[in-house]
Amino acid sequence: MYTQVLDPLAGSLYWSALCAALPLLTLFVLLGVFRVRAQIAAVASLVLALALAVGVWGMPASQALSGAAEGGFYGLFPVLWILVNALWIYRMTEITGWFAVLRRSFRTVSTDQRVQGILIAFCFGALIEALAGFGAPVAITAVMLVAVGIAPLKAATVALVANTAPVAFGSMAVPLTTLAGVTGLPLADLGAMAGRQTPLIAAFIPLVLVFLLDGRRGVRETWPVAVVAGLTFGLAQFVSANYISVEVTDIIAGVVALVAVLGFLRVWQPSVVQPDQETQEGAPTVTQPVAVAAGSGTPTGDSGGTKAGRTGLGDQTDRSESGEGSALMAFAPYLIIVALFALTQLGPVKDWLATNGVTQFAWPGLDVETTAGQPAGAVTFKLEHIKAGGTVLLVAGLLTMALYRVGPGRAVKAYGATLHQLRWTFVTVTSVLALAWVMNLSGQTVTLGTALAQTGTWFALFSPIVGWLGVAVTGSDTSANSLFGVLQVTAAHQTGLDPVLLASANSTGGVLGKMLSPQNLAVAAAAIGMAGSESIIFRKVLGWSLGMLAVFAVIIYLQSTPVLGWMTV
Repeated sequence: MYTQVLDPLAGSLYWSALCAALPLLTLFVLLGVFRVRAQIAAVASLVLALALAVGVWGMPASQALSGAAEGGFYGLFPVLWILVNALWIYRMTEITGWFAVLRRSFRTVSTDQRVQGILIAFCFGALIEALAGFGAPVAITAVMLVAVGIAPLKAATVALVANTAPVAFGSMAVPLTTLAGVTGLPLADLGAMAGRQTPLIAAFIPLVLVFLLDGRRGVRETWPVAVVAGLTFGLAQFVSANYISVEVTDIIAGVVALVAVLGFLRVWQPSVVQPDQETQEGAPTVTQPVAVAAGSGTPTGDSGGTKAGRTGLGDQTDRSESGEGSALMAFAPYLIIVALFALTQLGPVKDWLATNGVTQFAWPGLDVETTAGQPAGAVTFKLEHIKAGGTVLLVAGLLTMALYRVGPGRAVKAYGATLHQLRWTFVTVTSVLALAWVMNLSGQTVTLGTALAQTGTWFALFSPIVGWLGVAVTGSDTSANSLFGVLQVTAAHQTGLDPVLLASANSTGGVLGKMLSPQNLAVAAAAIGMAGSESIIFRKVLGWSLGMLAVFAVIIYLQSTPVLGWMTV
């Protein structure tokens, strides 16, 4: 058995914490400063984490490698399983021409891309996060943003930043449910507290999105609709989390915000409309569907101004130019996705999936004990095969095949092309998750968190930073809560702070680290067809992540004092 040690380096917690930070610093410096490709940066950081686990923390090499293998497998399933099937569905909409109809449909609501960004990334993305979580919201909304003509890199950045406010309540509040399970604190109390924190983030996210899309001019010209979206979403989160149900908070907030924005747009539109952006920020030209004569396989030409091109997946039909196709059919794959995920949350279906859709087993070669003398959670692997979000998306893809009459040959070819597109993303995601598992199992991550917990009553300021660190490493708010939930409660008891406040801050502060997690950067880059651009996206979101974290940390600290303590009562 390997027992984790908090201070392996010279018996000093602080020197050990600095040592534990090296793999993360290496990863972020390689990405942000030296612009190294994500897969190379991830592998290099993984090798360093393995060396530290064995050489400094004294973890047996066989267990360190076994832990890395477990993390890599988790990267394949469920994370990449979700991404592959989400992008497969998108690719089928592209080769059948419904992708173009989707773009036209969004224009009927508003021709302004800044407004479209709020509707897609913020409102619709929250609904996907509420039901699916993991990388699904980023993968789906990023390609939808590209569909309305937003430049790929900008689309990826907007999708990542938008995927913050709903995360704590994502996947039917699984992060908070997990937090309640590991800490023993009531879910209702944790949800209510999170509902008094995340609205402070949500209220400003739409303004950030329009700034990312069009700078100060975008904020100046579209602030009314951004304010409506942010305030209604935040208010709905507060009301639902405190007075209705923690589990359905994001569903209620997403629907309320979407209805409010659509209603507001009936009486208000930007005085100046942002035109389509044809510049792709250095990206390869986005292939547009080719108009094909029905059944002939012969392009009908470019008379409507559509750029001709091919994806290598067979002939395509440009339904937007021919006038074929309804908006309902264009949105159908995404409506199917929402419906299927909603179905999995119904009582009998949910209970059946919990019993039959999950398999748990001891991961081979791991025998790790925490510093508290308990078996480390990661020694048991929870394989959600039927219940997995990727499996639901696979079923949605099969239904999309039938709906769009995509033959098995074309569908398989599209799936193969998707796998080829994601080949380097597979390396990045599996390496990053292997890195997270090695750091967690060896004790490196707990050493980092424990060092921050030694700051006394000032720990309220660092509490959300601990959560941010956990999500930045693992890419999952659920994992960060599993990792640091008990640490937050222990630190609260030692310092006389409110354990519910600090535990919820771990989750709500953690969401701000999701946008720069290498796992999610890889998902975003793959979704826009620009695998290898993770370092560029990282530099675009880094400032926003750190800036919002700094402000949020101050808010949590003030909530632990009489200044904002009234918000926690």
